[in-house]
Amino acid sequence: MYSVDEFLRIDELEVVGKTVLLRVDINSRVDGGKLHMTEKIARHAETIVHLSERGAKTVVISHQGRPGDDRFITMEQHAELLRRFVNVTYVDDVIGPAARDAISGMWDGEVLLLENVRILSEETLARSPDEHASSIFVRKLSPLCDIYINDAFETAHRAHASLVGFPMVMPSGIGLVTEEELGSLTKFVEMEMRGRCVYMLGGGKLGDVLPFIKNQISSKSSIILTAGRVANAFLSAEKGVESDVEDEYVRLAGDILRMKNAEKIKLPDDVALNVDGERVEVPVDELSRFGNAVRIYDIGGRTCDEYISILRSADAILIKGPAGVYENEMFAEGTKKIFGAVANMNTFSLIGGGDTTTALNAVGIEKSAFSYVSLAGGALLKFLSGERLPALDVLILSKKKWQNKL
Repeated sequence: MYSVDEFLRIDELEVVGKTVLLRVDINSRVDGGKLHMTEKIARHAETIVHLSERGAKTVVISHQGRPGDDRFITMEQHAELLRRFVNVTYVDDVIGPAARDAISGMWDGEVLLLENVRILSEETLARSPDEHASSIFVRKLSPLCDIYINDAFETAHRAHASLVGFPMVMPSGIGLVTEEELGSLTKFVEMEMRGRCVYMLGGGKLGDVLPFIKNQISSKSSIILTAGRVANAFLSAEKGVESDVEDEYVRLAGDILRMKNAEKIKLPDDVALNVDGERVEVPVDELSRFGNAVRIYDIGGRTCDEYISILRSADAILIKGPAGVYENEMFAEGTKKIFGAVANMNTFSLIGGGDTTTALNAVGIEKSAFSYVSLAGGALLKFLSGERLPALDVLILSKKKWQNKL
């Protein structure tokens, strides 16, 4: 488990007049080419404002989407949204002359936002931190900057150039978001070790969630409630329910169900379907009468009641992912009931993942009703599983190397 004390914190660094390379994660929802304002942008803006007000020359870098998908856009719209909080200059370049000249000419308190780092093929190559430190990306920008701050806890499980390369060659620390995430997640882990933890896992990111479940069922005090595509994977594996879940995940779900302690995984007893535009709740054992074209939109009322009863017995609760297709009001019922019940419990409650926070807003439940709302998804699950996170490990090494030289 990581401790905040292992890292150089932003307030321990002298940044006045220094050029600070700040890695954030403002990768956000895009619809029809339009970027949406998100909690990520607002939270990371706090770190940017903090550095600017302390007189740092702040060079912000982030990614958005992946090359080839609809969410892969420039950072120009991100700059527009960040300007609601701080004056930001957008530079449509990362390591070329335009970016380097803009950085060299900065004044104290100025903020630049460089282009999407994933336009560089080097960014996502499978390389070691030392190899990334030798990349053109790092060699072009590091001489222009004095300090590197990683505030992108959401991507701490990745070993990309912008995350692990710079700490190998310059003094590096954590920003406000990462510090807050580490403190709150550490508290959750400590409570999990002392008492009974219940995980409510829904949504659709099976590549993150299923390995987490496989790891967690070895914990004697944990219970796992499933919904969304997570539940669909297990229902397909155990009961042959037709779904759109990829075969590899159905096989993995089947492997997990054959493990010792698999009884800790709770599957929906009833689900909600869309039948001729109406919400119809059906026991799982009766789904076959609807044919192979059935699509599950939500958990049913009986399952909601059972899950809420189990959640009330918890000492700590993690919710990651909505219970159903909450974007359609008719199928937001499971998400609203589960989230609403947990919001009214006197239990340490951790909400994780961007989809989960979006769902909270959609069903009208305030984030302040929960103990902590994390921006992270995959990184959160790996942290709770006790896995090492590459982007944090290099920051620990950087502190050991540089703390007596600052």
